[in-house]
Amino acid sequence: MEQQEFKEPTLTVILQPEEETLIIPRHKAKNTARLIEYLGMRPYTALVARNGIPLTPDVPLYPGQTIIVRKVMSSG
Repeated sequence: MEQQEFKEPTLTVILQPEEETLIIPRHKAKNTARLIEYLGMRPYTALVARNGIPLTPDVPLYPGQTIIVRKVMSSG
């Protein structure tokens, strides 16, 4: 019996405006608030969206999803 390799559940994050793509373990980003924290950003300094729909901090994220994180903080 062949043993299958465990693949950690992940989600794809596209950081904008840099257009940088990250693969993040799902356990580090179970919702949008934890994702922002994991990315080292402060709350409300980025817009998080899935399929073009903005997400609130409590929305759960699931493996296989592609999430866009757009920095919206004013620089001056």
